[in-house]
Amino acid sequence: AFQACLLAFAWVKVSRVFAARSLVVVAVTAIGLSVLPAMQFARPESGNERLILVIFGGLIAGVAKALAFTCRGSTGDEDVLGAYFAMRYLKPVGAVAIVAAVFATAFGLTLEWAKSGVFEVVVNTLMYTCVYIFISAETLNNLYRKFKLTMLCVITRVPDDVGAAIRGVSAHRTYTVQDGVGGHTGDPYRMLRAIVTHEELPAMLDAIEGAAPNCFYYHHDIEGTSKRYYITPIG
Repeated sequence: AFQACLLAFAWVKVSRVFAARSLVVVAVTAIGLSVLPAMQFARPESGNERLILVIFGGLIAGVAKALAFTCRGSTGDEDVLGAYFAMRYLKPVGAVAIVAAVFATAFGLTLEWAKSGVFEVVVNTLMYTCVYIFISAETLNNLYRKFKLTMLCVITRVPDDVGAAIRGVSAHRTYTVQDGVGGHTGDPYRMLRAIVTHEELPAMLDAIEGAAPNCFYYHHDIEGTSKRYYITPIG
């Protein structure tokens, strides 16, 4: 029921493609868990490296989430809210998913405490859950870079060719042109600055090198971009 509510929210607020593919992922996961044989390669007791299991599980979950987002879907749960708020506030999906996971974890642990009444069990679960959440979120952010932004600077003598290359890769991207003079040669140059996503950056650099092989460029990550900056929807 909880997943159905989130998928309905995704259908309305994110996109129909995103909601449909998230439904496929959730359904395949549920079916897989029900039909796969119960194998115990390691036991979760405290004396059997439980922390290693949590870290490894977080890595697997982060990779799975990144694959789902790359295919324009999600694994459900907090990823749906992460996708919505990432699109709205231009934040990395994993960073937003951490906040959503905190509330989901607090809700689940509150129910567990109300059911068992054992405070020590709740605290113990909380510690391992925090490790799992941060490991999976960091893995997701490192593999899925759609909402990570970088400032690309290109110094060239053929600004029109470079500008055409930038527009050719992404019609949504614009750039700023500044005049400059080489400190060693005294020759005039033009500097083009464009804000692009990490997802767009490799294709952008290839196009720029093809248009101006002798240009010099560099890029660095930035934060705090205006909400008017356009990023194509996930779905």
